[in-house]
Amino acid sequence: MKMLNSSNHTHPAIKLLIMMLVMGQSAFAQTGFKHIPVEYIVALGDPGANSGSGAQWWGLWNQDPGPRGCLLENYGKLKAAGGVAPAQWTFDNKDWWLEEHGSIMEKPTFPLPSGQYVVTGGREVTSVLTVYPMDKDGVQHWQLGQGVNLYDVTHLPCHAARYTPATNDNSCTPAMAPSSAFPVAPGVPMPSIKGCKKQDYAVLFVIGKAQN
Repeated sequence: MKMLNSSNHTHPAIKLLIMMLVMGQSAFAQTGFKHIPVEYIVALGDPGANSGSGAQWWGLWNQDPGPRGCLLENYGKLKAAGGVAPAQWTFDNKDWWLEEHGSIMEKPTFPLPSGQYVVTGGREVTSVLTVYPMDKDGVQHWQLGQGVNLYDVTHLPCHAARYTPATNDNSCTPAMAPSSAFPVAPGVPMPSIKGCKKQDYAVLFVIGKAQN
């Protein structure tokens, strides 16, 4: 999830700033919203849906996890360090994450706190995402602005996949990841890894939050 666009070397943060000035003003004009440094939601759901349930399974990174990650080729060093990455997060061999360049990432924070978020995929659409408080059954519902679906606010170049053991042994390991599968192109699922269950997540940029 590196924030450098290798095709034209234009930093996406600059693109986001331009987009906010040109297209995102209507979202921020709503009373009670404030601009924040970019955060990252990992979401599950039908790309064509405008609303749904299951937001209790969504997570949040409050900073870009890509540059804080550990490349697969350095997994041996990470393991030798007791699983503590140079950025001081700890690797969990029962629940670990990869991004599209083959970098092992720290886990997001779960669940995503309820509230309202200004989200975008860094393309043409900016919308307000409402995440409702968890109900008595432990379910959280979510809702985007009218006419906006999850795909519209997904950042397509970013991939985030969660890997957990398929069995009770220790066979689910980054050492088994196929290095030839990286980088992963937009629209292509993250690779399956022997011994692991995989879950692909959509990545949404958060550029604003409702004031408390």
